Amino acid sequence: MADKIEHLELLARQLEPSPEQRNRWNAAARAYADAFLNQIETLNAFDQPPEDGSLSLPFGEEGKPMERLLAEIGAKVDRAGINPASGGHLGYVPGGGVFPAALGDYLAAVTNRYSGIFFANPGAVRMENDLIRWMCRLAGYPKGALGNLASGGSIANLIAITTARDFKGIKATRVEKAVVYLTHQVHHCVQKALRIAGLGEAVIRYIPIDERFRMDIPTLKEQLEKDTAAGLEPFLVAGSAGTTDTGAIDPLNEIASLAEQYGLWFHVDAAYGGFFLLVEDLKDKFRGIERSDSVAIDPHKGLFLPYGLGAVLIKNVKALYSTHYYKANYMQDAHQDWEEASPADLSPELTKHFRGLRMWLPLQLFGLQPFRAALEEKTLLCRYFYQKVQEEGFEVGPEPDLSIMIFRYKTRPEISTEFNEALVEYVRKDGRIFLSSTTIDGEYWIRLAVLSFRTHKKQIDLCLGLLREGVRKLKTAHAQLKNR
Repeated sequence: MADKIEHLELLARQLEPSPEQRNRWNAAARAYADAFLNQIETLNAFDQPPEDGSLSLPFGEEGKPMERLLAEIGAKVDRAGINPASGGHLGYVPGGGVFPAALGDYLAAVTNRYSGIFFANPGAVRMENDLIRWMCRLAGYPKGALGNLASGGSIANLIAITTARDFKGIKATRVEKAVVYLTHQVHHCVQKALRIAGLGEAVIRYIPIDERFRMDIPTLKEQLEKDTAAGLEPFLVAGSAGTTDTGAIDPLNEIASLAEQYGLWFHVDAAYGGFFLLVEDLKDKFRGIERSDSVAIDPHKGLFLPYGLGAVLIKNVKALYSTHYYKANYMQDAHQDWEEASPADLSPELTKHFRGLRMWLPLQLFGLQPFRAALEEKTLLCRYFYQKVQEEGFEVGPEPDLSIMIFRYKTRPEISTEFNEALVEYVRKDGRIFLSSTTIDGEYWIRLAVLSFRTHKKQIDLCLGLLREGVRKLKTAHAQLKNR
């Protein structure tokens, strides 16, 4: 047995590369990353996937050279579909991925620090809790509020909704009488979270929206009165601080007043819009968010970090703890009265990547000023596009609250959807700009979402030029077909 152990050790030690091998791999990976970033201005925002995009390297007993693996990534992964690192990505809600965040992830992975329990790594937990407290202050929450760093808005919303469910005592026998209030503009992950949280059979009231795609407050009040009189149990209202379709911000202060009057848990999905609170001129748009019970907010959106970092902020930390805490015998050493709350006690996660380092490092290296400036720039770019695209014959939705808006080319109603679909496809095939579309009340719209830190006036002007060119070519094609 001893001989076998020694033989296996020799093989297993391959997992610990020598300093020379680390240097070679580091150099190759850095060269690849530098080449990507050095040409980011010329890379497409969207590349048509190749006919055969299947990865060609099988998993085998023997290792392969790093250069060959990077070539495979370059050919099959980084050159197909959407490029969220591009400043031309104007389709969904990208962040772009500021460079120091990658260094934070690298250091977190190399050191393999665990940030789930204070006992395991006090420094990592302090860092993540400090980041959460900073976001709580940004939202206007009182001292003592906390929350959790999650993988994104979906888990953040789920944590808030399960906490609200338990705090309001919505047991299985009460679900069918429990009432949730939201609009069709709320992000679909909120509805998904309701189902996962066992609230799929609750009464879901979709409150109509006004002409600016915001929750209609008189209708909400009327519905609350009806439901209360009918013996139902209103318990949760979810507002949006920046919807995905149009960037609209619900009347948060008015919702907060009704939530207090009727005893509802007030949750705000600010995954996209929350960090615009850093812009002084925009703060008034969020008035009332400080009165909510919970907020979902995504640093991988408004702080331009890579995908994989959302946050939930909750005033009632005892309620959050009560929903998520669990004590296992094998972890009895870890569960003591430490000075900091452990993230594993405030979320569904026990195994937890030290994801806070990817946020802490950029904020410390850059300071807040460039983030604040970039966010204000994005709102002005969206307003600039809003004005200019109308000069090109497009109709638009409401004036943007933040940095998302909807538009479409004005043409005959019977061909409007077909024409605008073709226009989106024209832009997508060009590849330099990526736009997406949505359907609101059965009508087709094109979306512009400006939130990459690499998006500047150059990309917006390019987008306007492509739309102008696309309209001209599509009109010519339609005229030719008509004359046949």
